[in-house]
Amino acid sequence: MSYQVLARKWRPRTFGEVVGQEHVLRALVNALDEGRLHHAYLFTGTRGVGKTTLARIFAKSLNCERGLGSSPCGECSTCREIDAGRYVDLIEVDAASRTGVDDTRELLDNVQYLPSRGRYKVYLIDEVHMFSRSSFNALLKTLEEPPPHIKFLLATTDPQKLPVTVLSRCLQFNLKALDRPRIEAHLATILEREGVGCEPRALAHLARAAEGSLRDALSLLDQAIAFGEGFVAEAGVIDMLGLSSDEGLFALLEALAGQDGTALFAAIERLGETAPDFSGVLAELIALLHAMALCRQLPEAPVEVTAQVERLRALAERLPAESLQLYYQIALLGRRDLPLAPTPRMGFEMTLLRMLAFAPESQAQVSGVATARGPAVPRPDSPAPSAPLASGASVPAAMPVERLSSSNAPSTALRAAASAPVIEPVPAVPSVVAPPGEIRVPVASTSLAAGGTSNDWPGLIRAMGLKAMVLMLAENCLLERIEDDAVHLVLPPSHSGMNSQAARDGLTRALEKHFGRPMRLNLRLAAAVAETPAVSRERERAARQQQAAQVIDEDPLVRHFIARTGAAVIPESIQPIETGDRS
Repeated sequence: MSYQVLARKWRPRTFGEVVGQEHVLRALVNALDEGRLHHAYLFTGTRGVGKTTLARIFAKSLNCERGLGSSPCGECSTCREIDAGRYVDLIEVDAASRTGVDDTRELLDNVQYLPSRGRYKVYLIDEVHMFSRSSFNALLKTLEEPPPHIKFLLATTDPQKLPVTVLSRCLQFNLKALDRPRIEAHLATILEREGVGCEPRALAHLARAAEGSLRDALSLLDQAIAFGEGFVAEAGVIDMLGLSSDEGLFALLEALAGQDGTALFAAIERLGETAPDFSGVLAELIALLHAMALCRQLPEAPVEVTAQVERLRALAERLPAESLQLYYQIALLGRRDLPLAPTPRMGFEMTLLRMLAFAPESQAQVSGVATARGPAVPRPDSPAPSAPLASGASVPAAMPVERLSSSNAPSTALRAAASAPVIEPVPAVPSVVAPPGEIRVPVASTSLAAGGTSNDWPGLIRAMGLKAMVLMLAENCLLERIEDDAVHLVLPPSHSGMNSQAARDGLTRALEKHFGRPMRLNLRLAAAVAETPAVSRERERAARQQQAAQVIDEDPLVRHFIARTGAAVIPESIQPIETGDRS
């Protein structure tokens, strides 16, 4: 006797054998038991979830020789012939191969005739969305007013392609994709009945690869049994599906958590030795990142993607929540773009390099180790390295309030920094070591003009009365030095878009007008250690806003009103009183 594949051998013969789809079964069973039968049923859902199977069981229930009901006997000639696919009053049509209107008309010509043996003549049209528009039009009239002995059972994976005129004439049942635990349990039951041994983790991999389709899961199980010579082992399933082991995935995550590029590429190299499906590896990595995010945000949530749950939870604690979210998004986009890469491995490597390159700063602070992007980053609670500054220049004044608020510093320290007096940057040469690859421009002592011009660049900007784009350019520059006939400025590269010819010409004219003589403007792009006037102004504004919010928060009347009414202060509604404002 020839071998029968598991998907056909274990195909449900009754409603009670169907796995899942309780919402559909309940409606069909009640309709059959109560005799409330519609003339057209539409079963929709992804592949392998039971659309055609349910239609055949429904046809058996309609024509079983022991009576109409939801429990066909399975023993009469009608039930056996329907199971064998040779019942004369069950006309199965593959719409994908009969799309023409002539095929549809030929099919409908026999609708008027009574069934040969059963109570009803049942038309089972699979993949009905493949019909042409003309075929649907030919079907409409019969579908709306069929003879009493006709039942239409339609099945499709793409109901959006069906005309609304067809949808409105059918009872529609949407079959859901099965969840992994249910598929895994069903595979274990079948293996037990077949007398085939297995490892539980192997079934978990098969259930995940099936993506909600029970038929796909059974086909993969057939393949796994053949691959493992009668035993379904986890290692064999991993090799068969082109997956990676848990150890390989954890090695990738450990390297990402430690921001260790060398270890990351060593883990990729070990993965590459097994020639895996890199799209599948990314899918597994996405599943692990999802599980880690659950572990971090909802520790009580169940985790089913790996056997090493405790190791997963420990690793989740090492990665900040924002890193997990970022890695998840990068992995999703990397999997989408993988077919565009020259080779799958190259696309996989670039995806992981993106995770390494764009890791949030908080992760580097947590790890406290040297990263692939530069030297070690100190923890936020560690003291900042001291550096001698010439002329009393103050580096902490250059740190914006937003940067302070994002750290783990106590709120009292934040308020102290916000309320500190504003210190204008003094041109000096600070001995601060710059990170590799970054240009630090020393702010040299100003060479004063004959008239004793001030080196106060923010004051000079105010004195010139600049407007619009000229003002934006000037406020985002640092004064390097002033010579008799030239002004030397430094513009950070992040604001290079402001360096237009019109803005430079306007600033040159304003300088000439202020100094009363021809002047040249020498502007170059480089990073600087001191604050620009724009950064200083924004820091002062943020400090005033912080102080205003603190005043409102500590006001006794406001607190009394909140306690009595349960109201809340909207932070955006608080506006600090500017200098000279008496309103």
